[in-house]
Amino acid sequence: MSIEFNEEEVTFRGVASVEDAEVLLDWLQKNPAATVQLGPCSHLHTANLQVLMAAHPTIASWPENPELRAWLEIALKSEL
Repeated sequence: MSIEFNEEEVTFRGVASVEDAEVLLDWLQKNPAATVQLGPCSHLHTANLQVLMAAHPTIASWPENPELRAWLEIALKSEL
């Protein structure tokens, strides 16, 4: 799994696949005040994007990859 969870934060590392989405949704529902670290993420499956759009978590860091960052900022900020 390329998603790491701790008490109040989830960190995406490398490629976040479709298999990660259900676990992410469950964790975010149990931790609604959590923050999300996307800095180390290199690819985000759209299932995970949908979870993030629905949960509206605080994004603590955006992906280092400029193309990924650009479309995620548009998708996630438009939901605010």
